[in-house]
Amino acid sequence: MVHAIRIHETGGPDKMKWEEIEVGAPGAGEIRIRHTAVGLNYIDTYFRSGLYPSPSGLPLVLGNEGAGVVVAIGEGVTSLAVGDRVAYAGPIGSYSEERLMAADRVVKIPEGIDDKTAAAMMLKGMTAQYLLRQTFQVGPDTTLLFHAAAGGVGLIAGQWASHLGATVIGTVGSDEKAELARANGYTHVINYRSENFVERVAEITGGRKCDVVYDSVGKDTYPGSLDCIRPLGLWVSFGQSSGPITDFNMGILSQKGSLFATRPTLFTYIATPEALAKTAGELFDVVAKGIVKIPVSQEYALKDAARAHEDLQGRKTTGATVLLP
Repeated sequence: MVHAIRIHETGGPDKMKWEEIEVGAPGAGEIRIRHTAVGLNYIDTYFRSGLYPSPSGLPLVLGNEGAGVVVAIGEGVTSLAVGDRVAYAGPIGSYSEERLMAADRVVKIPEGIDDKTAAAMMLKGMTAQYLLRQTFQVGPDTTLLFHAAAGGVGLIAGQWASHLGATVIGTVGSDEKAELARANGYTHVINYRSENFVERVAEITGGRKCDVVYDSVGKDTYPGSLDCIRPLGLWVSFGQSSGPITDFNMGILSQKGSLFATRPTLFTYIATPEALAKTAGELFDVVAKGIVKIPVSQEYALKDAARAHEDLQGRKTTGATVLLP
């Protein structure tokens, strides 16, 4: 038997229980993984609270990201072998010492990238990849605004967008986080607790505003985010850490300059094995070359995942956090 963090009902971090579970042998097309590190992501709190419905009912093992070693393979699996180091983002269930996975949903970890780094970057790093390289093609002529610049996705996106030549503006909630953002590629950083980010964006851009705004905050940055976008620009709403937007009216997009809007998710962008391999491959490449560094700023024991959730939602964390089985 192995242990995992499960919930039997949705709610706060107190609903998370460290329990024994049965994993079993891998079936056809599956592998069994022994986790060496597990990533912590804000989406985990959405499933725990019930904001996002469980894909498989309750009880539910939380977690969307992990890295580890293949300990068994099922019938028909030829791309992997016992002992291979692998990492993944989704499906849910990574808060466990061991688990079963479809073999085509994991990627091999290249030499030179350790397991903690891999576990910390798969979901956040591939999110940054699709945001900057697919949802909007960021380049030297791009001016962008990225909310939560000192968060896990924000720190990766800042480095990557800076490498692509963009003018990168970020928002943060403290002076300490502002320094962290500046050290990770942000050209301009706005402390939203002491500055009006809409006014500062207009000032920074000379009134032109941004080509694209990346918003994972939700309620607290809406509709201000729309006022930071130039006519025909794009609003990318990819999260809601402050709560969901409940009063969205399509007409506001025309009023604010015929704006475009999208609500993407990583799992659509990596839905096929080919798309997963390409997205992960580009991420591994920029990390291996040192273009993007993945700071693992916090570590918790996996059994202490509830405390990690409390710290994450209390905005006490920066960068990436890993849970160690």
